Amino acid sequence: MSDSVVVIPCYNEELRLRREGFAELLRGGKVRLLFVDDGSSDGTFAMLRALCRELRSASVLRLERNQGKAEAVRRGLLEALESEAAFVGYLDADLATPPAEMLRIVDALHRSDVAVALACRKRVPGANIQRNARRRFLGRLFSLAASLVLRARFHDTQCGAKAFRATPALRAALRERFHARWAFDVELMGRLLTGSPDAERLDRKDFLEVPLHAWREVPGSKLRAADVPLLGLELARIAWELMRLRASLSRTPPEVLPALPEESAPPRVAGAG
Repeated sequence: MSDSVVVIPCYNEELRLRREGFAELLRGGKVRLLFVDDGSSDGTFAMLRALCRELRSASVLRLERNQGKAEAVRRGLLEALESEAAFVGYLDADLATPPAEMLRIVDALHRSDVAVALACRKRVPGANIQRNARRRFLGRLFSLAASLVLRARFHDTQCGAKAFRATPALRAALRERFHARWAFDVELMGRLLTGSPDAERLDRKDFLEVPLHAWREVPGSKLRAADVPLLGLELARIAWELMRLRASLSRTPPEVLPALPEESAPPRVAGAG
């Protein structure tokens, strides 16, 4: 399954990067890793370069300036698609979702005919989900609101572990920058469910939620309590953008669909493996 690339967005993660966790991700040769340094101001980039020299099948892409997690993930996924990977995904650098769970999500995508596999922090018997009660409550409220925006029911939209089949729909969904900074997961899912003039939309059945066996809250999250109200505003913006997209698609005659322009790959700054 080395045709799978997992993107790891990083911003000032020098004190939180766990070499042993990333080594575990690469064990067995199931995936390749692409770290995206989002213009870090600490020693993250130097650490990532050293890590990529040490690990096999890992490389790093450095963005010229800090642009936010949404853009780091988008640029990383585009880079992964340009490498002709058949499956791509992303995982938070803090490894709140353990490496073994990310590999299980990628494997679920390989073994099914779905287009997207999503980590789901649903409490199931035997699962070890260590999540703050307040964050869990807010997360459920957010997922309910996101499901209304997406017009499809999802239990967990915000867990930072997702995998995708390389499809024209995914390429089209990544063509433009996201409007959302924190809720970009919902925006990406919304674009996939809505479609575009040059790519068919996905259905809810094309998404598989994979209940996690383990997950833990990691201190030092970039999302502060004061930012929570911004998530509501971002959902409203996403709803508006998706409404505009649906309206434009309803007015586009099938016989004059424009061609999808060829993507140019972001420049690779340093890499190994």
